[in-house]
Amino acid sequence: MLDTFKHRGLRNKLVELLREKGIPNEDVLTAIGRIPRHGFVESAFADSAYEDRPLPIGDGQTISQPYTVAAQTSLLQVKPRMKVLEIGTGSGYQAAVLCEMGCKVFSIERIRNHHNAARKVLEELGYRPRLKWGDGSAGWRTYAPFDRILVTAGSPGIPNPLKEQLAVGGRLIIPFGNRKQQEMGIVTRISNTEFKIERKGSFAFVPMIGQHGWQD
Repeated sequence: MLDTFKHRGLRNKLVELLREKGIPNEDVLTAIGRIPRHGFVESAFADSAYEDRPLPIGDGQTISQPYTVAAQTSLLQVKPRMKVLEIGTGSGYQAAVLCEMGCKVFSIERIRNHHNAARKVLEELGYRPRLKWGDGSAGWRTYAPFDRILVTAGSPGIPNPLKEQLAVGGRLIIPFGNRKQQEMGIVTRISNTEFKIERKGSFAFVPMIGQHGWQD
């Protein structure tokens, strides 16, 4: 993948913009500064890859706005070697950010061609997350429990399977609400039976389709 001096300069400007917008986590900003976001979008949108806005990737899906990626990743509070489950691989960009931060990433995508395209670009960049094609709303019990779970699509609620697959002390970040507007939820597992739920601002995501999400 061609990553020019111009691309690197645009990434640096994006990082500064995110810092100005209040993203506090320097590890997240460093990861975003290293990853060629233009490789995760269609060629027609490559010139817009470092603008702070979502871009279409086909099938009614988008690559999230960089601010949203940075905000969600900051809320996760990840550390290297943590097991992180991502629901909604999409373009693969968020998975790349988590890999760059040293996490053991497991990611599920329900749209087959996005799953295949993400695998290809991630491999090209040298990232090796474990990827699955399927219904992310049910999680991935084979590899549970997870230290962190990140949902990158809007959900009508907090799916029980995801709460069950979260390790005690772990964090689940999930936007939930209606199809057009969601609140960013932070779910912390206190014990086997106790969960703490916080809300951190309004966002708009594409809907999470699945058995425990919206019905398409």
